[in-house]
Amino acid sequence: MVLILPTYYYLSLLILFQKYSTDAFEDANDNKGGTQVGKVHVRVQQRTNRKCITTVAGLADDLDVKRICKAFKKNFSCNGALQKDEDDGEVIQLSGDQRTNIMEFLVDQEICHKEEIVLHGF
Repeated sequence: MVLILPTYYYLSLLILFQKYSTDAFEDANDNKGGTQVGKVHVRVQQRTNRKCITTVAGLADDLDVKRICKAFKKNFSCNGALQKDEDDGEVIQLSGDQRTNIMEFLVDQEICHKEEIVLHGF
């Protein structure tokens, strides 16, 4: 036995579903600046087949980012540079995949807490 319902019944179910459904990306669109307040974003970008760049954005403004970059370069034996970004402020770029090293360094030196660090990338 097949139950056939009128079209307006299906439309009312659709409207009800849209009203109470949640958007999975709703929190990502809250801050237009690209980074969340209080979060340090560590990303890795593929440059060529084997080469990649790690970027660190969202460090606090009162920190000496140039000194932190210098410590990264010395401790991880890699090259690095500071880039100025309109959205994120100063961004540290390091050669190679240094995500886990950066996270451990920031936590060990008590620059930020582990909950404040967000790792991105493959």
